[in-house]
Amino acid sequence: MIYVLSILAVVAVLVLLTFLFTVYMARKVEALLPPTGRFVDVPGARLHVREFGSGDPGAPAILLVHGLAAQLEHFTYGVTCRLSSRYRIVAVDRPGSGFSTRGPGTAADLNTQARILAALIDRLQLERPLVVGHSLGGALALALALDHPHRVGALALIAPLTHMQEHVPPVFEGLTILSPVWRNFVAWTLAVPALIKNSRATLDQVFGPEPVPHDFATRGGGLLGLRPGAFLSASDDLRSLPDCLPAQQARYGELEMPVTILYGKDDRILDPRAHGQALADKVRGARLELIEGGHMLPVTNPEATAAFIMAPADGQTASTAISAARS
Repeated sequence: MIYVLSILAVVAVLVLLTFLFTVYMARKVEALLPPTGRFVDVPGARLHVREFGSGDPGAPAILLVHGLAAQLEHFTYGVTCRLSSRYRIVAVDRPGSGFSTRGPGTAADLNTQARILAALIDRLQLERPLVVGHSLGGALALALALDHPHRVGALALIAPLTHMQEHVPPVFEGLTILSPVWRNFVAWTLAVPALIKNSRATLDQVFGPEPVPHDFATRGGGLLGLRPGAFLSASDDLRSLPDCLPAQQARYGELEMPVTILYGKDDRILDPRAHGQALADKVRGARLELIEGGHMLPVTNPEATAAFIMAPADGQTASTAISAARS
């Protein structure tokens, strides 16, 4: 009996220590990387956004939507500075991610997040922006275009998640915990130490075959993932997909706006054929472009990413000019 109590006491101490370490890390990270934008309240969320540029006459606004377990710094790392001289740019932390928060009882599914982004478009008067989505942000951009087609001018999707797949990428398997109690326990105790311990292998999988930039942790916002809320939000995002993505992928043929897709040939997270080509096959006029690289193109290849975004943006500008001339 004494032996059992001793083991329980050791476990309790370890749990307390990991909890205190988690709280310490979360506070340290947020002190080092505070919010850099402003907050916009919309129904269901308080969104952290950063805005750049004012846009040339006739040029569309561009809304940048990041992926799973990420934040808007994935775009501000090197893409926004290449676009802001010609376009009005809005980068947003998705609901629950980065410094954006979901309202009480607000779900994490794609349709709910799409409704929130539609409200943001209205609030900021973006007028049918080009919506750019990376990874899970690509799935969300597609949901926004399907559910709110009159608020989206075109889609530019970078390594997008577009279809359900049988297996979760290994680096995200820890987010699939079903029990809410166990999920919260892990978030506040084990998750952050495990993320630190496995960071090199995780980043190699997410970025590979390209190297991880030396300043990704700070300039790229990578450290913001070392917070319990980031783990819980990413888990909610991932676990909601089976309830919404299968129905969404059956609707891609409804899309009538321009859709362009960019993939790295050596993406280790999502298969370019199963997600990029499969989407292009369902959407009339959609175009898939393959380049050298992995999954994190906005960070590892911002030049090619910016050029990819500018092509459909310039197409919208030309279309606007033609419409104005005819009227």
